[in-house]
Amino acid sequence: MKRRNLLAGAAVLPMATTFRSRRARAAAISDGVVKIGVLDDMSGVFSDQQGFGDYVAARMAAEDFGGRVLGAPIEVVQADLQNKVDVGLSVARRWIDEEKVDAIFGLGNSAVALAVQNLCKERQRVDVTIAAGTTDLTGTGCSPYGIHWTYDNYSAAKGPATALVKEGMKKWFFITSDYAFGHSLEDNATAILKGLGATVLGHSMPPLGETDYSAHLLAAASSGAQVVGIAAGGADFINIAKQMGEFGLTKRGIVPAALNCSLTNIHSLGLQAAQGMIYSQPYYWDHDEPSRAFAARFAKQHKGRPPTAFQASTWGAVTHYLKAIQAAGTDAAGPVMEKMREIPINDFMTKNGRLRIDGTVVRDMFLLRAKKPEQSKSEWDLLEVAETIPGADAFRPMNEGGCPLVKA
Repeated sequence: MKRRNLLAGAAVLPMATTFRSRRARAAAISDGVVKIGVLDDMSGVFSDQQGFGDYVAARMAAEDFGGRVLGAPIEVVQADLQNKVDVGLSVARRWIDEEKVDAIFGLGNSAVALAVQNLCKERQRVDVTIAAGTTDLTGTGCSPYGIHWTYDNYSAAKGPATALVKEGMKKWFFITSDYAFGHSLEDNATAILKGLGATVLGHSMPPLGETDYSAHLLAAASSGAQVVGIAAGGADFINIAKQMGEFGLTKRGIVPAALNCSLTNIHSLGLQAAQGMIYSQPYYWDHDEPSRAFAARFAKQHKGRPPTAFQASTWGAVTHYLKAIQAAGTDAAGPVMEKMREIPINDFMTKNGRLRIDGTVVRDMFLLRAKKPEQSKSEWDLLEVAETIPGADAFRPMNEGGCPLVKA
């Protein structure tokens, strides 16, 4: 009888140990759940290239991770920042203070991204900017909890600026969206152009969401520029590029420079208008088999179309965050950030990427070129990879950004 009791106790011991182990892991997760917020432009000028597609990709990452980390469930929520700082901050505050969101992803508007990053710094929450471009996020506004994941305005501008100057296009004029993103994009492009020996003849600054660019294009045409640098994104970029053709600038040989462009922008323009246009991004859905495999899975869940670079990289960002929680043994922002910097970034779109102390993710970038209409075999067969730009060349040197963390 005594022997049977001992055997029974021995059988229970591993089960009890396992239960305690699971409970201990769950206790390392604040509030018993890992809550991820996707805060993006869900209805405005950038919604087509980020928006709900980012939320879909974040959910896919959570599901692919198994739906749990350290024994705790993963929850993904979303909201529309409406391209307004007060709206974005209000959502972020509510998420952090009331709904216990652990990390905020997306932030596809530069002014909102800067404001939310500052809030997350105060609250010690991880923020991961996917689609906003301003380099201030990793410069003077950098944060120990902030990550600029997909690209920035330096890497976006460097590829097309370098390529066009090599072709002899040295006289530039900018049409620039009049807010933080546009200012940063023009500033970065101007610095790159001057370093290449090019000249900026002037700029015109329409507000975000403008629809009639005739006055801005007239100023560009009268400047004597060979290139119009379009320092705008989303629907604004599309409208400027279309109206360049409608007002005859392209027929006069003035070249549009796509300093911030996306797959959906090329689709909206059509290859007849976009053919030959070049721009930089780190992902194209038809580049290789891993890229195509993810695109096929994504398309089944989002409008039947492949992801943009922003949407694809949201999957990678959320996955890397969850890996860091697993490795850190907690969802506390400090230890998680340490692991996010320590673990190399490897997935279907990034090979041996790394997170710098200033918050920049350094990865190779593609110089993409829009195909001629006769080269396209299907609706989304729009681009070809003209060149791969090594990450070390694509991104701003860390000592040039002014991030206080680098000095420390």
